[in-house]
Amino acid sequence: MVMSYLPSCFFGALLFVTFFGNLYPGVALAGVTRHYMFNIRLKNVTRLCGTKSIIAVNGKFPGPRVLAREGDRVVIKVVNRVSNNITIHWHGIRQLQSGWADGPAYITQCPIQTGQSYVYNFTITGQRGTLWYHAHISWIRATLYGPIIILPKHNESYPFVKPYKEVPIMFGEWWKANTETVINQAIQTGAGPNSSDTFTINGLPGPSLNCSANETYSLKVKPGKTYLLRLINAALNDELFFKITNHTFTIVDADASYVKPFETDTIFIAPGQTHNVLLKTKNLTSNTKFLMAARPYSTAAAGTFDNTTVIGLLEYHVDNITSNSSINTLPVPPLPPINATTYIANWTNQQRSLGNSKFPANVPQTIQRRFFFTVGLGTNPCPKNQTCQGPTNATKFLASVNNISFIMPTTALLQAYYFRRGNGVYTTDFPNNPLIQFNYTGTPPNNTQVTNGTKLVVLPFNTTVELVLQGTSILGAENHPFHLHGYNFYAVGQGSGNFNSTTDPPNFNLVDPVERNTVGVPSGGWVAIRFRADNPGIWFMHCHIEIHITWGLRMAWLVMDGKLSSQRLLPPPADLPKC
Repeated sequence: MVMSYLPSCFFGALLFVTFFGNLYPGVALAGVTRHYMFNIRLKNVTRLCGTKSIIAVNGKFPGPRVLAREGDRVVIKVVNRVSNNITIHWHGIRQLQSGWADGPAYITQCPIQTGQSYVYNFTITGQRGTLWYHAHISWIRATLYGPIIILPKHNESYPFVKPYKEVPIMFGEWWKANTETVINQAIQTGAGPNSSDTFTINGLPGPSLNCSANETYSLKVKPGKTYLLRLINAALNDELFFKITNHTFTIVDADASYVKPFETDTIFIAPGQTHNVLLKTKNLTSNTKFLMAARPYSTAAAGTFDNTTVIGLLEYHVDNITSNSSINTLPVPPLPPINATTYIANWTNQQRSLGNSKFPANVPQTIQRRFFFTVGLGTNPCPKNQTCQGPTNATKFLASVNNISFIMPTTALLQAYYFRRGNGVYTTDFPNNPLIQFNYTGTPPNNTQVTNGTKLVVLPFNTTVELVLQGTSILGAENHPFHLHGYNFYAVGQGSGNFNSTTDPPNFNLVDPVERNTVGVPSGGWVAIRFRADNPGIWFMHCHIEIHITWGLRMAWLVMDGKLSSQRLLPPPADLPKC
């Protein structure tokens, strides 16, 4: 049976929308244009016994929902009313021929300066599920983020049971200090940044302190109903486990791509990733409360990350009698150990694309270009006449891909490329393999120094690519969630230790691998992805742990135009910001 519906929780989410008179206000037939206005302003927010001013969209934290259907065009005017430069990235939107709307500062656009505006204009093609938007300049995305809800086309249904309600749940991090001060201090000293003070669920820290008990997220549910939770990890620097006491989930979607449903009682979600999960509530006969909890996964050294646990509430409403259960008496759901790398590997191996006739897994079977990228942390010497606080007083932290720490240009790469002004801005000699080969996950080498540069990989249009991302243990093995702009890709294989180009590829899943835009490079291991370079433009690829991207764990692909007009990057809009 075909079902078309809008969950009640979506009403009021839109700012203003072209409406063609269908049954649901603001949700018109597929293929319409949806307009939004984003005013970027300062907002005073009280959290953890204190008040601070944050950068937010339309005075909301998290920001307002962007709601559309597959096939719709979305037009969002962003007006910058703060003193910081601003860009917004629509994380996971493929941006077919619309690279100018992707949003990373100095990659596809110059920032929107104070008092200026820019209209992001893109069409949602072949995607449905949950994505999100966030600032993509410095550490401003700590508070400037919100959900993107993509419903199926009109008169089409989800390939799973119709949920009673749909609820976005965004995990974040909260610093009492100003995050721009935090990262600027780290850059100046060459050391790691101060950790956040707590995690948040939909902007709320829970009862971390006595005075913050009233800042606890509560999801109110009815017995015997199915809820679709749209989970988004918007945290800056931490991958997270999530669990609700005595409840299980059915995973149905990853990064706005359907997956073969599987059940679990614990969710793992990396920064940048999204998951749609079904929560079937129990047939209870009285009002009852359960705790939900999230805490980090990390293999970093103790004390270098936020190791707090954020608490929320799942509240059953059966009658009008208020439950007397105190949050302090409820059991916290048991979560995996903080360094549960084996759990992460098993979790990842369970995920498969839905891979049916309607939603096929179009995995490239023949590969034209193969790449092997090492990813991890390293160091550079401290500048003269300066004392640094990296691994030694004579070094500062950097991170690299194939031993190259990416240097951000001062003009947007896409503009330089489109107007043929790339000389002096970037080079096209990014190496296919690491400059220095060694035992990547074995005993760390003595030489941890990396080189610097703004180097791109050039791909002819429609090239099929296989990329192996190899983790390193130079300064300790860590998981690295890598995000590729402008594309989805298939995660065809993963493993521990060093990738073996002879014995590992025969075990690749080329039938129904999970389709994602953000994938974890396992701690002390590797992951292999495949994609078809069918979207012209310049596309950023980076670790989504924010301190790692700051240190240079990033690079970019230049995909050339094809021969047809539908295979070429469109001209830039007239209001494209200038540097």
